[in-house]
Amino acid sequence: MKRIRLGIVGLGKIALDQHLPALAASADFELAGVASPEGELPGVPCRKSLIELLEAVPKLEAVALCTPPQARFESARLALEKGLHVLLEKPPCVTVSEARELQAIARRNRVALFAAWHSRYAPAIDPARAWVEQHPLQSVAVVWKEDVRVWHPGQAWIWRSGGLGVFDPGINALSILTHIVRGPLALRQAQLRFPSNCETPIAAHLSLHAAPDVAIEMELDFLHSGRQQWDMSFTAASGRCVLSMGGSGMHVDGVLRPLSASAEYPALYARFAALVREQAIDCDLTPLELVADAFLCGQRIEVAPFIDELPGVQTP
Repeated sequence: MKRIRLGIVGLGKIALDQHLPALAASADFELAGVASPEGELPGVPCRKSLIELLEAVPKLEAVALCTPPQARFESARLALEKGLHVLLEKPPCVTVSEARELQAIARRNRVALFAAWHSRYAPAIDPARAWVEQHPLQSVAVVWKEDVRVWHPGQAWIWRSGGLGVFDPGINALSILTHIVRGPLALRQAQLRFPSNCETPIAAHLSLHAAPDVAIEMELDFLHSGRQQWDMSFTAASGRCVLSMGGSGMHVDGVLRPLSASAEYPALYARFAALVREQAIDCDLTPLELVADAFLCGQRIEVAPFIDELPGVQTP
């Protein structure tokens, strides 16, 4: 079967760590070019912008957008209007309205659009979903803590408007939660802790509710020291299911369950290939909507400045 000629837009950490290895192992895609203001990839046409890449590689069929979210919408709109299939790294856009506009453009041009919530493809996610379907929930507890200086070194965009701050990793937890827990989730309360020199929060606490009577508490921290915590606990009257390390591990009533090896990004690209061939859209906006709700109604609490090597993030 003919491989799909794909270009990567944004050659940053996520593209280098995840997208390039997944593409190298894919039988569905051929990496045909890169568009990035910085960095080059030997043996592949590289240009500074998507427009330049489209001129250099006129037979490009699809793009994976790995830029910071603030730059994603314009590139996605251009690609869709040019008839290219589009994979959007998470979050799909800065705003819900932008993402909905992209959905409309994709439908009009009959091309694939994929909001790639990679955490949903971790090996424990579907087994946990099956467990929850058989065990009516009473409560859910989420602890999502990591060190931004380890996972996003030198990335100042996270602290600027649209960069999401702690919700950059936190939206991964929401993408898992909204996939496992059936029925709509409603945000009840939120506390957002903003460093005095940043435009996005560095920590947050969210209280949510799911029908019929499931209380959900989420604790998010972007300055956690030591080993990261990406854990989620689902409690029912008849037992307890715990996900660890972002869905790489799963315990049921204290017993470790065997799982397949983690392969989130290869699974993403397999799904994207299917969407391309069907000219279909898979663009769930629920995690982004919950983040938007948190910004809309959350209590803002100012905390000490965040001091790092990041340009533009300085003490007042």
